[in-house]
Amino acid sequence: MEKRLLLGDEAVALGAIHAGLSGVYAYPGTPSTEITEFIQANAKHIRSRWCTNEKTAMEAALGMSYAGKRALVCMKHVGMNVCADAFVNSAITGVKGGLVVLAADDPSMHSSQNEQDSRFYAKFAMIPVFEPGNQQEAYDMMADAFALSESLKVPVMLRIVTRLAHSRAAVTVGDGRAQNALSPAQESWVLLPGIARRKYLELICKQPAMQQASEESAYNKCVSLAGRPLDVTAPESTLGIVACGIGYNYVREVLDGEAEILKVSQYPLPEQKLLALARKCGSILVVEDGQPVVEEGVRRIIGDIAPVRGKLTGDLPRTGELDPDNVGKALGARQTPGLSPARNLSARPPQLCSGCGHRDVYAALNKVAEEYPDHRIFGDIGCYTLGALPPFKALSSCVDMGASITMAKGAADAGLFPAIAVIGDSTFTHSGMTGLLDAVNDKSNITVVISDNLTTAMTGGQDSAGTSKYEAICIGLGVEPEHVRVVVPLPKNMDEITRIIKEEIEYKGVSVIIPRRECIQVAARHARERKLQEEKK
Repeated sequence: MEKRLLLGDEAVALGAIHAGLSGVYAYPGTPSTEITEFIQANAKHIRSRWCTNEKTAMEAALGMSYAGKRALVCMKHVGMNVCADAFVNSAITGVKGGLVVLAADDPSMHSSQNEQDSRFYAKFAMIPVFEPGNQQEAYDMMADAFALSESLKVPVMLRIVTRLAHSRAAVTVGDGRAQNALSPAQESWVLLPGIARRKYLELICKQPAMQQASEESAYNKCVSLAGRPLDVTAPESTLGIVACGIGYNYVREVLDGEAEILKVSQYPLPEQKLLALARKCGSILVVEDGQPVVEEGVRRIIGDIAPVRGKLTGDLPRTGELDPDNVGKALGARQTPGLSPARNLSARPPQLCSGCGHRDVYAALNKVAEEYPDHRIFGDIGCYTLGALPPFKALSSCVDMGASITMAKGAADAGLFPAIAVIGDSTFTHSGMTGLLDAVNDKSNITVVISDNLTTAMTGGQDSAGTSKYEAICIGLGVEPEHVRVVVPLPKNMDEITRIIKEEIEYKGVSVIIPRRECIQVAARHARERKLQEEKK
């Protein structure tokens, strides 16, 4: 046993490695990215290449599980939307080798376009969930999650939040176990209706076992303020607290009065423990990061035994992440006035890096677009989304991965001209190609700009699935070769770029412009690496 200082993401990754992981499948997305990066850097024997999107990641992991090996799928919360088809059906097909789906939620939207709660997906699919409250639990839970997955033959979700993913703590780690042997499943995994009905019934029949595992879980425990086992013979308390995941830490930090705490870190909810807490306490406060998933469940389980407070009653905020201040206020704890950096520092809006090629793309687009009063530029997900902010103010939309092309198509269908889409290279292969195929099939009058910086820049410079293939992809999807144009976004090329943009806007059909220049941050890193290699010679 040794102690290591680890990010929450790193604790998840190391826990998976030590649990006998054979493959990690992921698309980079903050706050989940560092999990796969850690495995890539520290476990070369584990398959760990980035996937094109979260759906392909989920399906590949499912295939590895069918072969008897343990697989991990990592994504941020909005990635669950992309993989939902495969994810929900995987609970019905079942698994063989352990399969853990890591969903990293982002309360407060530090780097996201919504605050959705991945626990809803797990409830929808009817599978167990683990929710660590600290880095040690994040490490320990991986072995338990894989074991439970293989025991029940269902995928298991492990849900973390940004504050845990990106903070460090000392973690006691062990040596781990070997990978599973290859043992392909013999049963059918085909979800034809007749088979699917039987498999779905099997999933329903597994629910009591999942419930029992939650009731017996060491991660769901009743404690007093001091951390001692709860004395069930004690007189009725005035306050009971259901603290979920990281919320437990905030409760322990700010609570300065008497209360009984039920720490919940494994789902489905431990109903018997909740009922025992409700019968003992005068009221219940539910502390959970994200949406009121548990609060709604507690109300259903305990009924009228005790009143329930939380996000639905306004005692805790419905938006944003938990912190000691809002938890302390809900608990009626003594407030300590002081400087809060998050509230007292001046806002510093993000901006594109100085020298970034996206800057030259937007400068050229804006220059040409001025000639068309009704123009709209539809944006997408990536660092180039910052083109919506000053000084460019170029983008009219940013909805989800890949939406720029299909939104431009819909606007063009409505008669808007010109309709321009701006999408990044990694986002294009993630979910933009199908939209481009729709536009080609419908002969839509749109101009698509694939701003290619040769990497997945927003999440730290991971490999992009389509690098060096974009012209071939667009032509293969049916874009006329003469209307697939490549430019180098530099100020000295501005006249050429604006001329090409104007030509392709005036073309009555689908055209693609690919401004290509390496991300300035990645280029600097590559230069440092080359220098180090030269110094070693």
